Amino acid sequence: IYLNHETIKYKDVVGVGKKEKTFDEVSIDEAYVYASEDADVTLRLYNILKKRIISEKLFSFYESIEKPLIKVLAKMENEGIKIDLKQLKNLEIFFKKKILKIEKEIFKLSGIEFNIASPKQLGEILFDKLGLEGGKKGKSGSYSTNVDILENLSYQGHKIAEFLLEWRQTSKLINTYTESLINQANKKTLRIHTSYSMAATSTGRLSSTDPNLQNIPIKTEEGKKIRHAFISKKGFKLVSLDYSQIELRLLAYIGKVDELKKAFDENVDIHNKTASQIFNIKLSDVNENQRRQAKTINYSIIYGISAFSLAKRLNIKRSEADVMLKEYFKKYKGILDYIDKTTEFCKKNGFVKTLFGRKCYIEGINNTNPRFRNFAIRAAVNAPIQGSAADIIKKAMMKLWVILSIAKTHSGNGSS
Repeated sequence: IYLNHETIKYKDVVGVGKKEKTFDEVSIDEAYVYASEDADVTLRLYNILKKRIISEKLFSFYESIEKPLIKVLAKMENEGIKIDLKQLKNLEIFFKKKILKIEKEIFKLSGIEFNIASPKQLGEILFDKLGLEGGKKGKSGSYSTNVDILENLSYQGHKIAEFLLEWRQTSKLINTYTESLINQANKKTLRIHTSYSMAATSTGRLSSTDPNLQNIPIKTEEGKKIRHAFISKKGFKLVSLDYSQIELRLLAYIGKVDELKKAFDENVDIHNKTASQIFNIKLSDVNENQRRQAKTINYSIIYGISAFSLAKRLNIKRSEADVMLKEYFKKYKGILDYIDKTTEFCKKNGFVKTLFGRKCYIEGINNTNPRFRNFAIRAAVNAPIQGSAADIIKKAMMKLWVILSIAKTHSGNGSS
């Protein structure tokens, strides 16, 4: 766009069509021209975009956070993460056996064998053969069998929907994790070398692809078993570091929510505090269920949840969810004000900013279609919080990189 230049692409002729070659299939002569163009185009773009970054007063942010992080991410990609291939293979066998058991239950309840992976066949079984309520046909003429539909059927007490959700979840574990991770392990290093992208999200949050290592499940027992397949080499340990409730803290700070700030300052359990506020009870009287509901609301607020969606998540009536949200906004004054100001700023400028000045562009904020517009408003409200959290974590990654580098140097000299 900036250079009015179409970059080199390598195609393989396959029958009548063409498919892109991967870089390892390109000859050395072709590769050096491609790589030279990459370097040339990058430098030319740098010279253009540097002026824009300086004019928008973002050069120090780029120099202090974005640019230094490149070396850290390159090292992380090159180092990779060790996996226990034997554990993953055993898990794959376990999941496949589980799927066969679930399929037997589904076929028993439906009275017929069919292709569970086919939405068309599944829709016909559920809504035509079994006559379950809630069937909706799309433009193709087939019934929708998405997660929302199956969850609604499950809430109504239909056992088959419960099994179908479990079948999909287990199939995903095989396709996305066990099978995929085994295939993507480097044959030489026996490690997973993911690719980290710094520019794939509008908020600046890092993303991981080929494979995605950011969504390894944790809530289910099966998910935990997959996580156990990520191991360290002998003499080393895997360490998990995170900020406690960083997005809620940022909401309290950016939104100037005094009650939330006070709770964090006093080191009070924030979910217990919220529960006591919205249910109008003492902190000491809050039970586990109330805390769970308050936790859901706390994190959902950041993403601009509606009463309808909250009711669905908590499995309660919409009227109850509506009362909870009203109480929440009444007790935590400042949040609605933050939502209104952020929305207005975004409508006027087309972007919102993080605490560090990063611009997060939001599409559709002025769309005439309420569905697209409301989605954009939720994204605009969330972006300053999520984006600021991403920036803070990047700074922490760089600090940690320095600490680990010093520790490695000392250990190499015989120091502990």
